[in-house]
Amino acid sequence: MASAKVALIHCPDYEPDRLAQAIRRQVDLLGGIEAFVKRGDSVLIKPNFITPKSHHRSAAQTHPAVILEVARLLKDCGAKPFVADSPAWADTLACARALELVEPLEKLGVPIRQLDDPKKRRLPRGGPRVGLSSVALDADAIVNLPKFKAHQQLTATFAVKNMFGCVSGKHKALWHFRKGDDPTAFCKMLIGIYEHLAPVLTIIDGIVAMEGQGPINGPSRRLGWLIAGADPIACELVCCGLIDQSPDKLPIVRTAREIGFGCVDRDRIEIVGDALPAEPCRDFLMPELSPIKFSFTHICRSCVKQVMLLARGLGKQKNRGSEQMAQG
Repeated sequence: MASAKVALIHCPDYEPDRLAQAIRRQVDLLGGIEAFVKRGDSVLIKPNFITPKSHHRSAAQTHPAVILEVARLLKDCGAKPFVADSPAWADTLACARALELVEPLEKLGVPIRQLDDPKKRRLPRGGPRVGLSSVALDADAIVNLPKFKAHQQLTATFAVKNMFGCVSGKHKALWHFRKGDDPTAFCKMLIGIYEHLAPVLTIIDGIVAMEGQGPINGPSRRLGWLIAGADPIACELVCCGLIDQSPDKLPIVRTAREIGFGCVDRDRIEIVGDALPAEPCRDFLMPELSPIKFSFTHICRSCVKQVMLLARGLGKQKNRGSEQMAQG
């Protein structure tokens, strides 16, 4: 049976110096960044971008300070990081702009890309053929930066679900439609995507989490934790411990145990860094659950919404270009 190491670091806020120290300590406890990437590697930083909401008013997305610090860490070791996602409700640039990330990433020399150009790949363990972004497939390594969230379809999402963002655009909604009647089949697909893309490292932003009706509209909840490791299921189990939840309540963890993916035995997880708190957050608000399956009407509505958002984004880019030409 697999064993795993998880680095758990208490970090009360996103103050840059404190956060930098926390993330670098965390990665050092796992063997250093050189244990995961090599000089010259093209490294996809995969945040949780879902909708263009500011971090000042929502915990829907990975905090920009976490993304920036991981980008700096990768640059420092000679890697070539880029930030990319395929948000369900917008494009990557709109989400990055809402997080005030565009200019800081430009200064670091870190590109922002869309996870597009899907290529069909057969998932492990006899899974379906799924269109995965060639941008993700072509990266030398992936660093997964999910947000700690309650989730109204999957109870809570910590590590595995974030890689579903490598399924381009509205194809995600179609998989909700195709697999949503069977939660186990849906979770097998999520695990298969993670297993196929094989992120070298996951760092979960649990400093300010989302509770309640996540993954978009739940309230923010300050927890003050960063959770990291190479084994996503071990990370999920540690996250459950932080909010006093049984891992068996999470469909992803139940499915992982059923198919033998990851470290599903808490006793075989070595926690380094800070210990689990003696008193976990027992009043973390869990969601009222709704079906995983999206209706055909829901898919049509979401497609129309994304087209409108993309058109609006293109309009803004055109206006900015016109203004720059006028100024020139």
